[in-house]
Amino acid sequence: MTITTGARSPYLMRAGLVRNVRSAEHLTTFVVSGVATVLITRLFLGLSGYPQIGGKGLHIAHVLPGGLLMLVAISLLLAYVGPVVRPAAALIGGVGFGLFIDEVGKFVTSDNNYFYQPAAAIVYVVFVLIVLASRFLTTRRPIDPREQLANVVDHAVEGVAGGLSRRRLAQASEQLRQVGAEVTARHETRQLLAACPADEVELAAPVDAAWRATRRGFDRLATHPLAPRIAVGVLVVQAIGAPVIAAGIRFDDGLAADIPVLGVAAGSLLSASFTLRGAVQLRKKNRARAVRLFELAVLVSLLVTQVFQFAGTQFAAAFGMLLDLVLLGLLGAERDRLARKEVEATKAKTWGLPPDPDQPPFPEDPSDPV
Repeated sequence: MTITTGARSPYLMRAGLVRNVRSAEHLTTFVVSGVATVLITRLFLGLSGYPQIGGKGLHIAHVLPGGLLMLVAISLLLAYVGPVVRPAAALIGGVGFGLFIDEVGKFVTSDNNYFYQPAAAIVYVVFVLIVLASRFLTTRRPIDPREQLANVVDHAVEGVAGGLSRRRLAQASEQLRQVGAEVTARHETRQLLAACPADEVELAAPVDAAWRATRRGFDRLATHPLAPRIAVGVLVVQAIGAPVIAAGIRFDDGLAADIPVLGVAAGSLLSASFTLRGAVQLRKKNRARAVRLFELAVLVSLLVTQVFQFAGTQFAAAFGMLLDLVLLGLLGAERDRLARKEVEATKAKTWGLPPDPDQPPFPEDPSDPV
């Protein structure tokens, strides 16, 4: 077996732990659907007076349908091959997990207290840990060329049985272009893709469509001339507003709220320092560094400020969390745009070099897979 140079341990891949290049999207779908489910469930129960399903001593808690939905998601992943089913499984599993974790107050209290005040912070921390684990898995090591090739083969698994549409063939072809010619089985994978019959019939994928629309929206927002100023303004308002809310918590709850107040104040101060440094870098025309500092400001808000905010106000802090997620998506889109721009600039410096014969335009026209 040919061993290619890569930053990832070959033992992990030999053990079968090959990463999905779209794992960040799937885990984000899982988290977003889970958080939305918790918020919608709490809103519905509050508006309806917390009704109970059952009677005569029975109470069917919403943790049960949550478990069933997670079972459906696991069954889909176990029953079907290929990449088509994963977005749907991530969405269904996220809804199920949201219904499950929403009742965490009942699980950690002796009196099954659904309204246990720290429950909101526990729910929030669980989802934050999932996001951090996702970022760790996807960014700690770059995707190895062999892992990239395995993801192309995953597309081919779908195509061999049911054919590939022009869009899915183009996706697989783009991934294959990122695999060096020295990687074992690259040529055979190219032939396998070329052998897949054309088939424009696709399973409806609303999750994928939502992802594409979201990316386009963030890309447009990131390139707007006023985007940097708006981002700085929102971060400043958030850094000032969070301590004000914390002061309200302290006024209402007295000494019992000292820890949330101190946590919110510390997080806001640290986030404000990153925001200020980012603004300075932006004035110096160092946009990439500024974006990175703004991202750190948002991450501090998510991982510190909002945790203590949830501990003090429960789900009233949801707006701040949603705002942070939007900012994180916007800054991520700008970071990716700057990275693509840098790659294009690097390629431009290689003018005059002959094209790589092992990297043919495969396929420029998806209708011509050869």
